[in-house]
Amino acid sequence: MPDLTNRPRRLRFSPIIRDLVAEARLDAAMLVQPHFVVPGNGVSEPISAMPGISHESVDRLIATVEKDLELGIRSVLIFGVPEDSSKAFDGRAAYTDDAIVPTAVAELKKRFGADLAVITDVCLCAYTDHGHCGLIKDGRIDNDLSLPHLANMALAHAAAGADVVAPSDMMDGRVGAIRELLDESALDHVAIMSYSVKYASAYYGPFREAAHSAPSEGDRRSYQMDARNRREALVEAELDVAEGADILMVKPALAYLDVVRDLHESFPLPLAVYNVSGEFSMVKAAAERGWIDEQAIVLENWHAFRRAGADILITYHGRQALAEGWL
Repeated sequence: MPDLTNRPRRLRFSPIIRDLVAEARLDAAMLVQPHFVVPGNGVSEPISAMPGISHESVDRLIATVEKDLELGIRSVLIFGVPEDSSKAFDGRAAYTDDAIVPTAVAELKKRFGADLAVITDVCLCAYTDHGHCGLIKDGRIDNDLSLPHLANMALAHAAAGADVVAPSDMMDGRVGAIRELLDESALDHVAIMSYSVKYASAYYGPFREAAHSAPSEGDRRSYQMDARNRREALVEAELDVAEGADILMVKPALAYLDVVRDLHESFPLPLAVYNVSGEFSMVKAAAERGWIDEQAIVLENWHAFRRAGADILITYHGRQALAEGWL
């Protein structure tokens, strides 16, 4: 007989013991629920590619967030989906006085105050008439020309009451430009969650329908990261840390757990992962066909994110998970 003095199975004997010794734990406080806010009143339109997620006007958003708060979701990520008629080459509608995201932020903070953490996505793609995340000059995305517009967008969100601004454009230097403008504007208390490592990914497909932000021509590979690269992620994150980022992010999450682990081990800042639309919708589609156990798959994915080192989970499954008692 082999020596069976050490038996790992002893700590798997019962559910309570397994919970007691679990290495990766999940908590509702880690969850961030994304929302897509649109102009108008009384609007709640399901997004067909993302079951359970809708475009909502500010009034409906308030009602949804209130119910989510009762479930335990205390943090939201707000995306604006403006009217097509307001789009321009420079995305200026992102930071006008009546811009949809600052309007939503002001109403959310007025209604919920410190009970809700409001994070806003900062990117020009939904506001430009060409759908790119930066301005185009001479047929290419002009990095430095884009920075003031991104900073002004972040400023509008912060001035409206956002707790955290989250630049997702992947322009070089945008964290520094935003930090400088916020500090100059006496908004030094507003944090920056940088999409530090955002890959040019096929997992974003359903999001294009949600945000109405697909490029009219070309793609985003000149500014989003190449999926083949790992070491480059450390370069991107290190630059953002130096420029004043408070939270780092890896997007997408599931196919990039090696990168999540690299950032976790290399930087002391809180680390977020974005469990993106494609990851969400694939699970939904398979679950609807009875091919998988949705709860089991979602929790397995979330534990993988946590095990790799994520502190914050941005996920479309948050509401369902808490409503159905998955945690």
